[in-house]
Amino acid sequence: MKSHRKELWFETPARRAFINITPQVEEAVRASGVREGLVLVNAMHITASVFINDDEAGLHRDYERWLEGLAPHEPVSSYEHNRTGEDNGDAHLKRQIMGRETVVAITAGKLDFGPWEQIFYGEFDGRRRKRVLVKVIGE
Repeated sequence: MKSHRKELWFETPARRAFINITPQVEEAVRASGVREGLVLVNAMHITASVFINDDEAGLHRDYERWLEGLAPHEPVSSYEHNRTGEDNGDAHLKRQIMGRETVVAITAGKLDFGPWEQIFYGEFDGRRRKRVLVKVIGE
C-alpha cells in the first residue's frame, strides 16, 4: 500500500472564509501515485473545518448567515471559553457544526465525487497560519 502526506497552509485576512481546496487535494492525489484508495483531508486546528459541498457563492453566504445565527461572534462575553482571554468561542462551535474532516474515495487516480461536490476549508478564526492535512492511502 502507498501512503502520501501533504500539508496545506492558510492565513486568511478575514476572521471567516470558505476556500475551495479541491485543486490542492487533486494535486496531492496525483503526486501520491495512488490509483485506488482514500484521501483524508482534515483541519489541524480547532477553529477551522473541512467539508464537502457545492462551490456556489450564495450557498457560502447562506452558511455564513446560518452559522452566525447558531453561534454569533458577539457578544464575546456570552461564551465561557472567552473568559480565558480568547475571543473565539463561536469559532469552536462553528467548527463542530461544519466538521473536522472529510474522506473521499479515489478511483482510477481521481477523486470520486458526486455531482457538484468540492472540498472546502472553512476558517472561523482567521488572521493566523493554520494547516490542513491531506493523507492519501491506497494502491
